[in-house]
Order: sequence, then structure tokens, then C-alpha cells
Amino acid sequence: MKDDTAPVLTPMLRKLTLWAHLDADDERALLGLPHSLVTVPRDEPIVREGDRISHCWLVLSGFCARYKDVGDGGRQIVSIHMTGDLVDLQNALLGIADHGVLTLTACDMATFPVEAVRELTNSRPAVKDALWHDTLVDASIHREWVANLGRRDAPTRIEHLLCEFALKLEAVNLGEQLNYELPMTQHQLADATGLTVVHVNRVLQALARDGLIERVTPRSVLIGNWKRLAAAGDFRSDYLHLGSLKSRSRHR
Repeated sequence: MKDDTAPVLTPMLRKLTLWAHLDADDERALLGLPHSLVTVPRDEPIVREGDRISHCWLVLSGFCARYKDVGDGGRQIVSIHMTGDLVDLQNALLGIADHGVLTLTACDMATFPVEAVRELTNSRPAVKDALWHDTLVDASIHREWVANLGRRDAPTRIEHLLCEFALKLEAVNLGEQLNYELPMTQHQLADATGLTVVHVNRVLQALARDGLIERVTPRSVLIGNWKRLAAAGDFRSDYLHLGSLKSRSRHR
């Protein structure tokens, strides 16, 4: 349940404390970062490759994707982000965006100056470690996505992605392990898995026929048997580094 009295940046704090210990002063400093709030419509770029970055973006609600455009006009989605995620911390530290970020749904976002982040991390080593850990987890997930695209077949790619969504949504209290709303169109799933829209549609239909998922609505995903889907998707949760969450040990 959403706590309307909580500070705006609480989702970021909750995410970082999955794997880092912050004392009360660290938490206050993090929640006190100067920020602005903005609501971004669906399918809107918030960062474009080549942009000079002066602010970091935090997802407060909704879903975003990092992506790379390629020469033939195609787009490869390279990661999905949700509540509590800093979607462009790497861009902020590097200065020039080497990838884009767009919204998959309407998103409430917080944005804060890069210099404010630098000042905070220089004065609060524990916060710096927490943000560094966050970046390392992003890299871990990126490696898994490379393996997914490079060495898994079409059904396994989609099964793996559905499992990842289930655990990440559960971690931030946005869904249950076996039942959630998928915030992606089949076209976006195709961009995330390197497949055609037609192929994505066929795979989803096959998963439903095999009883691995049930789709009551076009966006809903009801996982009939977690162990079967995880096995079919070659899915192990270790790369998500979900800290001490009970779900981490339960789903491995």
C-alpha cells in the first residue's frame, strides 16, 4: 500500500537498502536531495543518445526502458526499469548519454542535478557505495540480457523475461510472483528479445497452450507453474542480487 506521507524519494531509498546499509543520517541526506517532479506521457523519450546529461531520473511510478537505435531504424531495448530505479545514473556520471531512455507507460518521475548527487556521494561514503552497488547490479542484469539474446532460443528468451518481471515487480511491491500486468506491447517485447512481433505472438500463444502462462487480458500474465516456467526459461535469480529478500531464496 502506498504511503502518501512518505518522502517523495522513498522508492529510491527502499531500492538501495535491498543491498546496502544506510544509517539515519545517510537516509535523511538521500531523501533530502533537491529534486523536481514531472509526469511523462507513454512512449516519450526522456534521454536521447548524445544528450549532455545534467540531471538524473528516478522512476516513482510507471515503467521505462533503456534502448539503443541502430542504423536500419530498428531499436533494441536493453533493460526495463520500474519504481525506485535510477534509469540513467551511468549517463549522468559519464556526461554524454550513450543510450536513450523512453517511457513504456505514463511515468511519474523525479529528477535531480548531477552535481547534487556528486556532493552527496562525496560527503556520504555509504550512499556512494549504495549507488555504486546499484550500478553493478545494472551491469549484472545487462550481462544476463546479453546471454539471453545471444544464446537462448525465442521461447526461452521470453520465458526468461517474464520470470525477471515477476521477481522485480514483487521486490518493489507492484505485483505478485504468479500474477501481474505486463507493461509492454508485443512490439516492445520484440524490441527487447530481438524477435519479430509475429514471432513474439506465436511464442505467447504457445506458452498459453502449454499451461506455462494464462492471459486473461492482453497485458495480464498469470504464471501457472513457476518452477516449470523458470526451468523452461533457464532462469536463476542470482543475477538480480535482490539482497536478503525472502523471494530470492524462494525462487532460486
